[in-house]
Amino acid sequence: MSGYSMAYQVACTPGPNAASGVTRLPNGAPVLVVYLDPVNMTIQGAPTQQGIRELADFCRGLAHEAAQLAATIDPDGEPAPPEASSPRHALVHNEFGESGAGH
Repeated sequence: MSGYSMAYQVACTPGPNAASGVTRLPNGAPVLVVYLDPVNMTIQGAPTQQGIRELADFCRGLAHEAAQLAATIDPDGEPAPPEASSPRHALVHNEFGESGAGH
């Protein structure tokens, strides 16, 4: 944690209009904004190249952990995995063509 920050802990429940987005501060610095409805939070890096890299690392970790949480609480919302090793149906070559009548 950086020297000028103050640690705090908060627990919020996302409301029906909760969302997140990326925007820029007036100085052009990118920030992550989390609108929890009604609580809003802005996450920004320190105004240095190192601070921006740390924010990027944090956002990648946050995205990974958020995806894991979403898969845990709503597994049906996940896309189906690709076929693991081979297609489910064999392509048959015979007098009826490829996978024709009777196959």
